[in-house]
Amino acid sequence: FELLNPLVVGGTAILVSLAGGPDLDLLAGLLARVTRLHAVPALMQQIIERARAEGAGERAHGLRTLFTGGDAVPASLLAELRETFPAAEARVLYGPTEATIIASSFAAPADGEVRSLLGRPLANMMLRLHDPSGRPVPVGVPGEIWVGGRGVSRGYLNRPELTAERFLEIAGERWYRTGDLARHLPDGSLEFLGRVDDQVKIRGFRIELGEIETVLADHPRVREAAVLARAEGAGGKRLVAYLTPASAAPEVEAVRELLRSKLPDYMVPSAFVWLEALPLTANGKVDRRALAGIDPAPVAAAGFVAPRTAVEKILAGIWAELLGLDRVGVLDDFFRLGGHSLLAIQVLSRVRRLLAVDLDIRDLFDSPTVEALARSVERILWEAVTEGGSGPSPLARDRELPLSFAQARLWFLDRLQPGSPVYNMPMAYRLRGPLAPAALAASLGEIARRHEALRTRFVEGAGGPVQVIEPAGAFVLPLVDLEGLPEPARGREAARLTAEEALRPFDLARGPLLRSFLLRLEGYDWVLALTLHHIVSDGWSEGVLLGELGVLYGALSAGTPSPLPELRLQYADFAVWQREWLRGEVLERHLAYWRERLAGHPPVLELPADRPRPALQTFRGAVEPVSLDAGLSARLRVLSRQSGTPLFMTVLAAFLALLHRYTGSTDLLVGTPSAGRNRIELEELIGFFVNTLVLRTDASGDPAFTEFLQRAREAALGAYQHGDLPFERLVEELAPERNLSHSPLFQVVFTLETGAVGAPRPAELLAGLEAEELAVPLAVAKFDLTVAMSETAGGLEGAVEYNLDLFDAATARRMAGHLRTL
Repeated sequence: FELLNPLVVGGTAILVSLAGGPDLDLLAGLLARVTRLHAVPALMQQIIERARAEGAGERAHGLRTLFTGGDAVPASLLAELRETFPAAEARVLYGPTEATIIASSFAAPADGEVRSLLGRPLANMMLRLHDPSGRPVPVGVPGEIWVGGRGVSRGYLNRPELTAERFLEIAGERWYRTGDLARHLPDGSLEFLGRVDDQVKIRGFRIELGEIETVLADHPRVREAAVLARAEGAGGKRLVAYLTPASAAPEVEAVRELLRSKLPDYMVPSAFVWLEALPLTANGKVDRRALAGIDPAPVAAAGFVAPRTAVEKILAGIWAELLGLDRVGVLDDFFRLGGHSLLAIQVLSRVRRLLAVDLDIRDLFDSPTVEALARSVERILWEAVTEGGSGPSPLARDRELPLSFAQARLWFLDRLQPGSPVYNMPMAYRLRGPLAPAALAASLGEIARRHEALRTRFVEGAGGPVQVIEPAGAFVLPLVDLEGLPEPARGREAARLTAEEALRPFDLARGPLLRSFLLRLEGYDWVLALTLHHIVSDGWSEGVLLGELGVLYGALSAGTPSPLPELRLQYADFAVWQREWLRGEVLERHLAYWRERLAGHPPVLELPADRPRPALQTFRGAVEPVSLDAGLSARLRVLSRQSGTPLFMTVLAAFLALLHRYTGSTDLLVGTPSAGRNRIELEELIGFFVNTLVLRTDASGDPAFTEFLQRAREAALGAYQHGDLPFERLVEELAPERNLSHSPLFQVVFTLETGAVGAPRPAELLAGLEAEELAVPLAVAKFDLTVAMSETAGGLEGAVEYNLDLFDAATARRMAGHLRTL
């Protein structure tokens, strides 16, 4: 293109060598002689600066067209091109080598708002957006760009496997999967978002680095931006932004605030590095390998004050660890740095372990800076003792082992309805690559050996149910080969077997309570299915299991021993400790709060249902998706910061307002799950720790939303403060009138996952294999209504789970729409 574009119209092509780096003096001198200039964005930025410094822009009278592409083109670059060369048209070119370099073109407007888009396809070319499964995506949803048309090449020379992966034949048309991400805007234009291979996963969240770079480039005092995910301790990653200033470098906090206003908190880099210029490769693109060698030195934010006392240093270290930051000052606010109530629980567990001080979650809300919280800790440091003494400790197995309170409830429910799949926890993953089934089975066996909970069965003893821990043995991983079936029968059979396995009942008395099987679809295409019973697992435990599976498979498939250290504690040790600890003054203090808090509560929250409530709750359920787009989610985050409430509490208040309008009730009770791991030594265990908290909120007096938000905040804080009391023990104590038609105390549940909560699921499930999590529908509903959402790069996404005995799909869909509107 660079050659033919001038030559076909009788012009001259001037080739400039980039050997040893671009000669900017030569390029600036050529501006007065050329009519068209082509350069990648980073080089174009340097040409602009040299032209301004030497006044070459004024001499470029004949310059008519500026072509740039080959990398992400920020809108700020187009604006500078327009300002420096006002007579020239700036045009963004997009296209991969595999589609003959150029597939689309976008001409920046000569006046008005400047945006950087990919434009529309050239003649005889096509651009489409698809999700990872190959399905077209709707307007506004990110998708991978597929290029079709006359420009698509035949493939890679002597690389048939790579050609088959990237080039597709669909209905007689040849398509190339670019690996670039974009989204259609409502006006039909195409906005570039980044690369699929620039997609990283940090603390369980998928992040597009290009999306962060685009927002950074919008800052008027940021000229260029590049973001890397850098490795940090314990195999984790953190985001680092490398910036060049347009003039004087802005304060880091101002840049952070811009990012927080447009992106989820987990997409805000933890460190910012200011450079005079971004390093470039020989062809003028940003040299990300060179950037990776530039360590992010600490950058002092406005008003940064380093920790001074021993307690401040410990607290700052805890925050830095959990928030993924390189340092924290004593004036930094935990919640402004991205903290939230569930992450706050992990702060408290570390404070308890390191300082032997037992804080309530309200203490952190009331004293959200390191300095303020340190003062609170120092006041009680010599007076406070941990309620649980030294905490759980390893016990001999020569005694009957009781169930935890939560386990006892599930055991009782299983006795009422044997074989019910309501508490099955299925997972399934599509794996592509050279899998070693023997190493996979050995890895699962080693996890079961390490975690006694996975080898536990539950039988009736003389004084009630007890745990029986089976000795470790070989793990049997059944393999089902479906390669002999034709497509699409193969896919249907895989889906049928996976769904059937998810619903297969467990026998708690016989075990095992972890099942798995492997399907071979064809070649190196597999499906791994895992199912656990909730009595030995929870959502956090799934993250622990998957994390250990990845580590063990990588080691065992390479013929090396397990690198994981032995566990000091087991779940049975926790169950014994919980029952011994939760009595006397500790129990009475928690019970006194809940007795007062829940006194006179309404027995049931009657939502307007499509059918009368049946006499026996059946748990037949379905789900309806619900989402809040990125713009609305960003505004909710701003409101949360202004109100001093975590995002969870803000969305909870909106949901409670919806329930108030639906029911007319001013006394609203909902449930919400809590991790239940209030001690750091419990974070590495697989087991059933999750607890359910009852949130009671008063909607009387027609309060303004800001006032209602504070009521919801107080309700949540009180519940978290007394969240060590298991829900099962609370029901036993309060003894509400039992009715088999609905759950006790509450019938509606709300949950919102924000930020790094619990054990993160690994970005790479098994070394050397591509993994894709598959949805495994259970078609059950434990409650009348459950709204479960999580924070993603595209906003808040989740589902409304509803009981089919009460609601139709249209009703659930209407509820989701009303929640968005409200």
